[in-house]
Amino acid sequence: MSLGPDQPIASPPPRVAGVVVVGMSMAVWWPAFTLGAWGVFFFDQILTVWAAATAALIVVIFRHHEDRNRLGRAAALLLPSLWLVLAIAVDPGDDSLNLVIDVLGGSVAVLGIPATIWVLARIIWPEFGHDLPLRRRLVVAASVAAIAVVSYLLGVNHDAFLTCDAFTLSGNSEPPGCRPA
Repeated sequence: MSLGPDQPIASPPPRVAGVVVVGMSMAVWWPAFTLGAWGVFFFDQILTVWAAATAALIVVIFRHHEDRNRLGRAAALLLPSLWLVLAIAVDPGDDSLNLVIDVLGGSVAVLGIPATIWVLARIIWPEFGHDLPLRRRLVVAASVAAIAVVSYLLGVNHDAFLTCDAFTLSGNSEPPGCRPA
Protein backbone atom coordinates (compact mmCIF):
# COMPACT_ATOMS: atom_id res chain seq x y z
CA MET A 1 0.00 0.00 0.00
CA SER A 2 1.41 3.34 -1.01
CA LEU A 3 0.70 6.40 1.06
CA GLY A 4 1.01 9.93 -0.18
CA PRO A 5 3.26 12.46 1.54
CA ASP A 6 0.26 14.01 3.35
CA GLN A 7 -1.17 10.75 4.66
CA PRO A 8 -0.12 9.58 8.11
CA ILE A 9 0.89 5.97 8.51
CA ALA A 10 -1.71 4.15 10.56
CA SER A 11 -0.69 2.30 13.68
CA PRO A 12 -0.51 -1.46 13.09
CA PRO A 13 -3.63 -3.21 14.36
CA PRO A 14 -3.39 -5.10 17.67
CA ARG A 15 -3.57 -8.45 15.83
CA VAL A 16 -0.17 -7.77 14.23
CA ALA A 17 1.39 -7.29 17.66
CA GLY A 18 -0.41 -10.47 18.69
CA VAL A 19 1.17 -12.43 15.85
CA VAL A 20 4.62 -11.20 16.90
CA VAL A 21 3.93 -12.12 20.56
CA VAL A 22 2.85 -15.63 19.54
CA GLY A 23 5.91 -16.08 17.29
CA MET A 24 8.33 -14.84 19.92
CA SER A 25 6.69 -16.91 22.65
CA MET A 26 6.78 -20.08 20.57
CA ALA A 27 10.46 -19.51 19.97
CA VAL A 28 11.45 -18.66 23.55
CA TRP A 29 9.52 -21.23 25.60
CA TRP A 30 11.72 -24.27 24.89
CA PRO A 31 15.07 -22.63 25.68
CA ALA A 32 13.57 -21.24 28.91
CA PHE A 33 12.10 -24.65 29.83
CA THR A 34 15.38 -26.47 29.18
CA LEU A 35 17.25 -23.96 31.31
CA GLY A 36 14.82 -24.70 34.13
CA ALA A 37 14.77 -28.48 33.68
CA TRP A 38 18.41 -29.23 32.83
CA GLY A 39 20.15 -26.03 33.95
CA VAL A 40 21.66 -25.45 30.49
CA PHE A 41 20.75 -24.33 26.99
CA PHE A 42 21.09 -27.04 24.39
CA PHE A 43 23.50 -26.40 21.54
CA ASP A 44 20.77 -26.80 18.91
CA GLN A 45 18.82 -23.90 20.43
CA ILE A 46 21.78 -21.55 20.26
CA LEU A 47 22.69 -22.69 16.73
CA THR A 48 19.08 -22.19 15.62
CA VAL A 49 19.32 -18.59 16.80
CA TRP A 50 22.65 -18.26 14.97
CA ALA A 51 21.11 -19.56 11.72
CA ALA A 52 18.05 -17.27 11.96
CA ALA A 53 20.15 -14.24 12.92
CA THR A 54 22.62 -14.89 10.10
CA ALA A 55 19.78 -15.20 7.58
CA ALA A 56 18.26 -11.97 8.90
CA LEU A 57 21.71 -10.32 8.70
CA ILE A 58 21.93 -11.24 5.02
CA VAL A 59 18.50 -9.68 4.47
CA VAL A 60 19.56 -6.50 6.32
CA ILE A 61 22.81 -6.21 4.35
CA PHE A 62 21.36 -6.79 0.89
CA ARG A 63 18.05 -5.03 1.33
CA HIS A 64 17.61 -2.12 -1.06
CA HIS A 65 15.59 0.04 1.29
CA GLU A 66 16.57 3.10 3.27
CA ASP A 67 17.07 2.00 6.84
CA ARG A 68 18.60 4.41 9.33
CA ASN A 69 19.01 1.58 11.86
CA ARG A 70 20.75 -0.77 9.43
CA LEU A 71 24.12 -0.77 11.23
CA GLY A 72 22.55 -1.29 14.65
CA ARG A 73 20.45 -4.17 13.38
CA ALA A 74 23.45 -5.70 11.65
CA ALA A 75 25.52 -5.42 14.84
CA ALA A 76 22.77 -7.05 16.92
CA LEU A 77 22.40 -9.86 14.39
CA LEU A 78 26.17 -10.47 14.46
CA LEU A 79 26.17 -11.35 18.18
CA PRO A 80 25.35 -15.05 17.65
CA SER A 81 28.20 -15.26 15.12
CA LEU A 82 30.53 -13.58 17.62
CA TRP A 83 29.54 -16.23 20.17
CA LEU A 84 30.20 -19.00 17.64
CA VAL A 85 33.62 -17.66 16.65
CA LEU A 86 34.62 -17.28 20.31
CA ALA A 87 33.34 -20.76 21.17
CA ILE A 88 35.48 -22.22 18.37
CA ALA A 89 38.58 -20.09 18.97
CA VAL A 90 38.92 -20.13 22.76
CA ASP A 91 40.93 -22.89 24.41
CA PRO A 92 38.54 -25.18 26.32
CA GLY A 93 40.92 -25.05 29.31
CA ASP A 94 40.56 -21.27 29.72
CA ASP A 95 37.88 -21.18 32.41
CA SER A 96 37.51 -17.39 32.62
CA LEU A 97 36.95 -16.94 28.89
CA ASN A 98 34.70 -19.99 28.74
CA LEU A 99 32.50 -18.40 31.43
CA VAL A 100 32.16 -15.30 29.23
CA ILE A 101 31.32 -17.51 26.25
CA ASP A 102 28.71 -19.41 28.29
CA VAL A 103 27.07 -16.17 29.43
CA LEU A 104 27.10 -14.85 25.86
CA GLY A 105 25.65 -18.17 24.64
CA GLY A 106 22.87 -17.98 27.21
CA SER A 107 22.13 -14.40 26.23
CA VAL A 108 22.03 -15.43 22.58
CA ALA A 109 19.55 -18.19 23.43
CA VAL A 110 17.19 -16.10 25.55
CA LEU A 111 17.48 -12.63 24.03
CA GLY A 112 18.54 -13.53 20.51
CA ILE A 113 15.34 -15.35 19.62
CA PRO A 114 12.91 -12.49 20.35
CA ALA A 115 15.38 -9.91 19.02
CA THR A 116 15.76 -11.76 15.72
CA ILE A 117 11.99 -12.11 15.34
CA TRP A 118 11.58 -8.41 16.14
CA VAL A 119 14.16 -7.43 13.52
CA LEU A 120 12.50 -9.67 10.95
CA ALA A 121 9.09 -8.18 11.79
CA ARG A 122 10.57 -4.70 11.28
CA ILE A 123 12.10 -5.75 7.93
CA ILE A 124 8.82 -7.22 6.70
CA TRP A 125 6.75 -4.31 8.03
CA PRO A 126 9.08 -1.33 8.62
CA GLU A 127 6.37 0.72 10.30
CA PHE A 128 5.62 -2.04 12.80
CA GLY A 129 7.93 -1.00 15.63
CA HIS A 130 8.10 2.66 14.78
CA ASP A 131 4.37 3.25 14.72
CA LEU A 132 3.52 0.76 17.40
CA PRO A 133 2.49 2.75 20.47
CA LEU A 134 4.85 2.44 23.43
CA ARG A 135 2.10 0.82 25.48
CA ARG A 136 1.68 -1.95 22.90
CA ARG A 137 5.45 -2.45 22.62
CA LEU A 138 5.60 -2.87 26.40
CA VAL A 139 2.73 -5.39 26.25
CA VAL A 140 4.65 -7.36 23.58
CA ALA A 141 7.85 -7.37 25.65
CA ALA A 142 6.05 -8.18 28.92
CA SER A 143 4.06 -10.99 27.31
CA VAL A 144 7.15 -12.68 25.88
CA ALA A 145 9.04 -12.18 29.16
CA ALA A 146 6.15 -13.71 31.10
CA ILE A 147 6.07 -16.76 28.79
CA ALA A 148 9.84 -17.16 29.23
CA VAL A 149 9.63 -16.92 33.04
CA VAL A 150 6.69 -19.32 33.30
CA SER A 151 8.42 -21.75 30.91
CA TYR A 152 11.54 -21.62 33.07
CA LEU A 153 9.46 -22.29 36.20
CA LEU A 154 7.69 -25.17 34.44
CA GLY A 155 11.14 -26.58 33.64
CA VAL A 156 12.26 -26.23 37.25
CA ASN A 157 9.07 -27.97 38.41
CA HIS A 158 8.82 -30.53 35.59
CA ASP A 159 8.45 -33.37 38.07
CA ALA A 160 5.04 -32.03 39.11
CA PHE A 161 3.46 -32.81 35.75
CA LEU A 162 5.92 -34.83 33.62
CA THR A 163 7.48 -38.25 34.13
CA CYS A 164 10.89 -39.51 33.11
CA ASP A 165 9.12 -41.56 30.42
CA ALA A 166 7.65 -38.39 28.89
CA PHE A 167 11.15 -37.03 28.32
CA THR A 168 12.49 -40.34 27.02
CA LEU A 169 9.54 -40.87 24.69
CA SER A 170 9.97 -37.39 23.21
CA GLY A 171 13.63 -38.12 22.45
CA ASN A 172 15.05 -35.99 25.23
CA SER A 173 17.34 -37.07 28.01
CA GLU A 174 15.86 -37.33 31.46
CA PRO A 175 16.50 -34.15 33.45
CA PRO A 176 17.76 -34.37 37.02
CA GLY A 177 14.98 -35.12 39.49
CA CYS A 178 12.47 -36.40 36.95
CA ARG A 179 9.59 -38.45 38.35
CA PRO A 180 9.51 -42.15 37.42
CA ALA A 181 6.33 -43.36 35.71
